[in-house]
Amino acid sequence: MMHSVERRDIVLVVDDSPETLSLLTDALEAAGATVLVAVEGANALALVERITPDVILMDAVMPGMDGFETCRRLKRNKSVAHVPVIFMTGLSETEQIVKGLEAGGVDYVTKPISPDELIARIRVHLANARQTHSARAALDAAGRYLLSATREGRVLWSTPQATALLTSITVSPPGDSLMLPEPVRRWLEGRKGEAAAAEPDAIDLPVEGSARRLRLSYVGQIGPEELLLRIVEDDRLPPEQVLRAKLNLTVREAEVLMWLARGKANRDIGEILGLSPRTVNKHLEQIYSKIGVENRAAATALAVTALNKK
Repeated sequence: MMHSVERRDIVLVVDDSPETLSLLTDALEAAGATVLVAVEGANALALVERITPDVILMDAVMPGMDGFETCRRLKRNKSVAHVPVIFMTGLSETEQIVKGLEAGGVDYVTKPISPDELIARIRVHLANARQTHSARAALDAAGRYLLSATREGRVLWSTPQATALLTSITVSPPGDSLMLPEPVRRWLEGRKGEAAAAEPDAIDLPVEGSARRLRLSYVGQIGPEELLLRIVEDDRLPPEQVLRAKLNLTVREAEVLMWLARGKANRDIGEILGLSPRTVNKHLEQIYSKIGVENRAAATALAVTALNKK
């Protein structure tokens, strides 16, 4: 099976021959890949604006824009410049092979194509591309605040934006490597094997001497000892503060409404907040009046909407 840890590999096939497209689609899907098809170079250029494939199979000779020109244009697009292009050609002349490599291709296969051989070559080029461009394929999906680290917390690689945030929470042992703090190391260790499902997908970290918080999220495993993480500044307010600000409530009213929105009965809200049921009722009457609703269901709906709106 051709797969990465977190998703199926995406193979873009660019060919004007229905027979070749059919043959390759069947073989690649059977090997566990997701196949995208473009019947001409212009289609391929438009398609990669929306989705980044992991590897591109390119027919060398097509009407209109040929495979070589299509490849040259693809290589000028930064988001796909790193994606390996394998040329497919019925021409075995050396000049065609050289032309393909000069246009930015990494390999070629001759027609008629042997699917098994092609899949073996794809595997090799995918492995090489991932090794050379660690985590690059995930950049579009996860934003630019990416880093990779070992389970022991040693940072292997990070984007400039992630590095800027990391400096406020990492420690620098002797040598060049940054080390993630102890709580993060414990969290990463916990994400092993069957126990991983029980671990949260993200961890919040306070920044010493500041009200700021950073959030580290687990994106996926990209190597035997390499985990891909995303780091962002967590600027979210606690839910009761959001309700207080958006609905013009007192602190206590906002707390009551927050627990109401979470489906708690009056008695439970009273126990959580240390209030008598009568006092909870009084607060609810005030809340209904302030936000212009008549019952619990309407208040809950309004609170949920307020909390989910960015």
